[in-house]
Amino acid sequence: MQGNLYTSNFKTNIRFIIKVIIFIICLIPMMIFIGKKYSSASTENIINKFNEKRFEDFYSLPKNSLDMVFLGSSHSYCTFDPEIFDNELGINSFQMGMPLQHPDSTYYTLKEVLNYQKPKIVVMEVYWDLLKNEFELNQVKTLFQVLDNEDLKEEYIKEEFPLSEKIKYNTNILKYQADYFAYKGNEYKNKVKNKFNVKDKETKKQIGIEEYKSKGYVYSNYKMLEDEYDKTNQFKNLNGKDFEFSNKQKDFLLKIINLCKENNIKLVFVTAPIANVSIDYIENYDLIHNKISDFAKENNIFYIDYNIINREENLLTNDNFRDDAHLNHSGVEIVSNHFINILKKII
Repeated sequence: MQGNLYTSNFKTNIRFIIKVIIFIICLIPMMIFIGKKYSSASTENIINKFNEKRFEDFYSLPKNSLDMVFLGSSHSYCTFDPEIFDNELGINSFQMGMPLQHPDSTYYTLKEVLNYQKPKIVVMEVYWDLLKNEFELNQVKTLFQVLDNEDLKEEYIKEEFPLSEKIKYNTNILKYQADYFAYKGNEYKNKVKNKFNVKDKETKKQIGIEEYKSKGYVYSNYKMLEDEYDKTNQFKNLNGKDFEFSNKQKDFLLKIINLCKENNIKLVFVTAPIANVSIDYIENYDLIHNKISDFAKENNIFYIDYNIINREENLLTNDNFRDDAHLNHSGVEIVSNHFINILKKII
């Protein structure tokens, strides 16, 4: 009797295992199909197209032809127009800023730059909100889509990716899920609205253009929308008391400093300005500034914060911003020329 019970349990377990295997076999093609569908959405993002053009232009440059390189997040490529610097300083510069770029991605971008170029100056835009995270996969994905260096990608993944992020990165259905729902989801939403004749509340849209210009710079003559003055402003309720450096990102800033020293590069830290109305929303902004400034002083790095400069010198108005956090070209011209005068004194 006991033998029959054992045999019955064994057969039940075998059937269960077979069902699981069949389920997995059926699931894998479905995941691959959905993953491909999700990944296609990432190519439709206009910002990704700007990134592709930026790196395409960079890789086509003559070797060792750059004197200065700009690095950092979108605040970098929305603040510094290399053509203005080249015309005023008689140099050749290039803008390598990328959306959401944290110091870890900046470090690997700089490593790739140094495989092709020997700049004398590196201007690194330092945005406090990107100094808080230990790791952020989306900004790495953005870099990997355009980085033409598989060895560097492997090093980045091996050395810096947490295990959970390695799994996510190697599974398209997880890797591109956010892209899909951000870009494709909006498509389906509009189809449903059109089908049932649902109309949105009337909202103002940006007037003007945003386009890749040259040398990595993205030109825009947009002006900040009225909603960004109040309702949708991302800086409301932000308090400088809550800002803390991520140890990981601080380590990468140190790596960038050391890499520049090893290559005899003058490194400059810059915090790009956010809109006047935005900085007014932030309580205790000086506490954020002081932490970054103290870190720069400890490591003998020149640092300038254009939120402080703007407050002291009234360089900009809200009309100089394309949104609540980024300059339009009128603001770019003001800040770029101001920074050129500073560079003349320190280089």
